Amino acid sequence: MSEIKKVVLAYSGGLDTSVILKWLQDTYQCEVVTFTADLGQGEELEPARAKALQFGIKPEQIFIDDLREEFVRDFVFPMFRANTVYEGEYLLGTSIARPLIAKRLIDIVNLTGADAICHGATGKGNDQVRFELGAYALKPGIKVIAPWREWDLLSREKLLAYAEQHGIPIDMKHRQGGSPYSMDANLLHISYEGRHLEDPNAEAEEDMWRWTVAPEKAPDVAEYLTLDYVQGDVVAINGVAMKAHEVLTELNRLGGKHGIGRLDLVENRFVGMKSRGCYETPGGTILLRAHRAIESITLDREVAHLKDDLMPRYASLIYNGFWWAPERVALQTLIDHTQKTVNGTVRLKLYKGNVIVVGRDSMTDSLFDPTIATFEDDAGAYDQKDAGGFIKLNALRLRIAANLKAKGK
Repeated sequence: MSEIKKVVLAYSGGLDTSVILKWLQDTYQCEVVTFTADLGQGEELEPARAKALQFGIKPEQIFIDDLREEFVRDFVFPMFRANTVYEGEYLLGTSIARPLIAKRLIDIVNLTGADAICHGATGKGNDQVRFELGAYALKPGIKVIAPWREWDLLSREKLLAYAEQHGIPIDMKHRQGGSPYSMDANLLHISYEGRHLEDPNAEAEEDMWRWTVAPEKAPDVAEYLTLDYVQGDVVAINGVAMKAHEVLTELNRLGGKHGIGRLDLVENRFVGMKSRGCYETPGGTILLRAHRAIESITLDREVAHLKDDLMPRYASLIYNGFWWAPERVALQTLIDHTQKTVNGTVRLKLYKGNVIVVGRDSMTDSLFDPTIATFEDDAGAYDQKDAGGFIKLNALRLRIAANLKAKGK
């Protein structure tokens, strides 16, 4: 008899997690609590409730939570305050969703008195690490069930056979082969992996993309927009105040319309393999470009450079599942301190896959002084003779080394 009496399952209602639900009941003979997160993936979530009820889950043990605002406000926006990019390109759309899912799993464990959590991440992927690191950080003694590391249902055919054997409804898309890609979506991005994309030299098929038009098919007329920033976060678009998730939703719409945010990437997974994926992150691409623009006039030079030095470490912490680790929290504290002066507006032009900054201003925190920066007569605001001494002092060590080298000849 299993020691686990009740488990909280991260449940989408799709084939994999529906099989897992039945497998948990049969293998562990335990009570199952289902948790379905609405992170803005754009899918109908109520069918997950119906499927859970079909397999005997009590109505009060079915959790379908709208986490869109918390996701953007408390996870996506803090990440973009750091201008976070992994390996120079990836905006971490999948990675940043996992700590919130882990947090809510543990919340539900505490609420229901469950003994364990269960997730459907495969044994080859990064998500198993992210879910479990988050869970252990928030509840050290929690038990974790990872079916893909226990069962022998390691192919789509075996999953389908198990589903048919146990009366699990199978959508026609699965019977007919389904999507040729493994996809993950939330308000920040949608990712595509597998099958055709497993050849890193094969161009992604155009009909794969769901959120963005091809840049060459985008409108021939540019679109302008203005973003208002308060302490590093966008609070309004074109003068209209919005909640965090509304900001990202609108930027996704605008960016997708103009073919912005496509990425084809071979990334280095921390489980030891290289993996090719394609991503659509239209709103995130706009946010990254705009945030750097407002920081360019509101951050001290050395503070900005320090942030750039720390960003790759911060990105790796998120990618590797350490959102809840003390070093990430410490970095976030520093980053958020720098954002107190990041207030103002950024004007952008969107055109055929490009995000072009056309203006930035801060009425309260701009460090740009036109009386000093001007190429015209600055009326003594800047003494150009000072540059000579500055150059000579910085060149002193170089001159000493060059003289020594010349003597050696």
